[in-house]
Formats: sequence, structure tokens, C-alpha cells
Amino acid sequence: MSPQISVIGSGTCEQDSELSLLAEEIGRRLAEAGAVLVCGGLGGVMEAASRGAAQAGGTVIGIVPSDSIEHANPYCTHVVATGIGHARNLAVVASGEAVIAVGGEWGTLSEIGFARRLGRGVVTLRSWQPRGEGAMAEMPGIAVAKSAEQAVSAALASMGQRL
Repeated sequence: MSPQISVIGSGTCEQDSELSLLAEEIGRRLAEAGAVLVCGGLGGVMEAASRGAAQAGGTVIGIVPSDSIEHANPYCTHVVATGIGHARNLAVVASGEAVIAVGGEWGTLSEIGFARRLGRGVVTLRSWQPRGEGAMAEMPGIAVAKSAEQAVSAALASMGQRL
């Protein structure tokens, strides 16, 4: 079975913005590595990553918050319509063996928290870098990438490791 990597991030970003271009490259690199891309299925970073994966011949699973598969971006090859709104964030990160966060807002932050709670490795690229006190001070299980290539490499390397 092909590895599944979740890509999360802002639902709104311009198609030619830095975040969009980074997400598209991540999607392409994941497809070229033989991984299945899992995302929230909507626009912004999700659509850009989906586009990159689809154009490279990859598989994209979109897990949409609504009860209609019609709401998914056109690059999703498989769609799960949840009808559960933001609660679908848990399904998005639980469906990946690792998570890459590109940019993002509050929903992305919640997904990072869910991913870590589930023991998934998280790689951030121009995204949240949550820190805490004590055992959380060093952001356990979260790697910060400086490029799309580094993000994909780190996510693939983290698969199977409970961080």
C-alpha cells in the first residue's frame, strides 16, 4: 500500500502566491515519491497541493467538511464527504502517516495539535511553530522545513516513527 501524507494549510491563498507555489511543489514531490496526498479537499493550500500531485500523476484524497463531494477541488481523485464541518480536521490528519503544514490559520493549528496527539510527525513550512513549557518546550515531533523538498523528505523520513 502507498504511504499517505496529509497536507494542511490555509484554505485561502492566491494561486501564484508563495504558499500556493510551495504547496504545489509539495504535492508534486509527494506524487513522484509514490505517496498518496490527503487534504481537506477545498481551496488554497489544499487545492495547490492537490494540483501538484494530480499533474504528476498522483492520487489525492480530499476529506471535505460538507456532505457533498461536489465541494471538493477539481484535482481530488477520491473524495470523502463528512458533513461534520471543522471536525473533519481530525480525519484529515489521522488519515496520513505524517503531516506537512504549509502556512495556515486556526484550523491548521488545530490539525497540528490533533496530529501530535495521534503521534504523527509534523513538518511545518512557513507555518505554526507551537511551543510550550516543560516537555513541550522543544516542539517534540515537529520539524521546521525551509523548502518544499526538505518538507517532503522530512515527512517521508518520519513515517512510522512515533514522535
